[in-house]
Amino acid sequence: MKRILIRSGKSPFHVASQQEFIQKDLIGTNSGNLLFSDAAHKILLTERTEITSNGLSTVPTAARAQQINERYDVFVVPLANAFRPSFKGALDKLSTLVEQLTIPVVVLGVGAQAGEDYDTTRLGPIDTSVKRFVKAVLERSASLGVRGELTASYLQRLGFKKHVEVIGCPSMFLHGDTFPTPRDPGTIDAHSRVVINMSPGATAIGDMEGLARHALERFPHLRYYAQNLADAEILFWGDTSAVSGRATRFPRGLTHPLFVENRVRVPLDPKTWMDELATYDFVYGTRIHGNIAPLLAGTPSVVLVHDSRTLELCRYFGIPHRMLSTTPADIHPQELYEQADYSEMLNGHKERFDRFTGFLDRNGLENTFTHGDGGAAFDLRLGALDLPPSLGVWDGTDDGALHYRFSRLHERHTVTDSRIAVLTKKNNELQRRLAAVERQLATMEKGSIRRIGPAVRRQVRRRLRSR
Repeated sequence: MKRILIRSGKSPFHVASQQEFIQKDLIGTNSGNLLFSDAAHKILLTERTEITSNGLSTVPTAARAQQINERYDVFVVPLANAFRPSFKGALDKLSTLVEQLTIPVVVLGVGAQAGEDYDTTRLGPIDTSVKRFVKAVLERSASLGVRGELTASYLQRLGFKKHVEVIGCPSMFLHGDTFPTPRDPGTIDAHSRVVINMSPGATAIGDMEGLARHALERFPHLRYYAQNLADAEILFWGDTSAVSGRATRFPRGLTHPLFVENRVRVPLDPKTWMDELATYDFVYGTRIHGNIAPLLAGTPSVVLVHDSRTLELCRYFGIPHRMLSTTPADIHPQELYEQADYSEMLNGHKERFDRFTGFLDRNGLENTFTHGDGGAAFDLRLGALDLPPSLGVWDGTDDGALHYRFSRLHERHTVTDSRIAVLTKKNNELQRRLAAVERQLATMEKGSIRRIGPAVRRQVRRRLRSR
């Protein structure tokens, strides 16, 4: 039995409540993370494997590394756009852990994040961290799996000219070497069930406000599937925007029309997410996994590309897309569908799947489609679970989580009081230290005090405040 430790927010078979999803951030700030980690879990699960979720936070201690070395045979790390400046701290922690491991470490589909122009020079501040991570992984595996052409060329520029394989994202191989043909939505009009998805980071590229407004005006059955933890927290906790008068152009506040009309959902589990999207006619927007999820469910979608992470996956898998920067906000979904060509995505899927499983083979990993039951047991077990539906706007009634809400608010209040007490104590200590330094200065020669006293005091104050 091969014991696999996988980096994921949770096991696909763990039924978590809305409260647990939010408090523990099981989605890693983005629901899309669970889509590819669940797919990886399904692909790697056979009668000869045992898979354990490591969670998304990294504990890089010697004790944890020893525990992993003793308990597991391989550490599998599915990643998204990990090569980005904001992920540097987390990447360094992961490198520290990997460097202490004596078991194989296999990375499934890591990506670099740049603009749609593929300019990776802006990644300069993390080059050293990326090289450290890739070096540590390649010392423990046959090759490194990356999402697409951009990431491969970036690593080549850093000196990794061998042992880097373009494999895409595991989520696209949820069904193995087959891929569902998207249904024909017919005429997309006011009677159609349409889903839109949007990224906060895309507001600098395209008119997200206009995109949402036109969709809301055209489609009475519209749903906006958000994916961030921040969106889930607003839906679960509510906010004070109605009282404060705070208005948001991007839909992230209860006063935004999409929230007011209860059109917003945040998926908490990949299976229910796909089940829900299977009931819609068409999906479009800037989220890569927000558009892969409906495709896996047989619903046509089109990606509005705004950066390299979405573009390289669309190009690799042949997912229909168009550039957000040149897409008018009033674009009609009918036009997007008519221009979409799914043939490359469907016809090239088996070849891409064979490339993916070849990567797994070279790294000593079996897959359920070649070495198992094709995921039948996984699907059967998953289908028997009562998994949570996507989160919607809380209407203020007791939905079974009211007691938790009050408890969590009290907990946050207590934590805040404790932090204030700690900060007050530190401030008092700094004031005492400053007074002591000023007393020492007062003992200096009077002429020196007149000459350097104020400057020294200002410097001392600055240094104490910076601590």
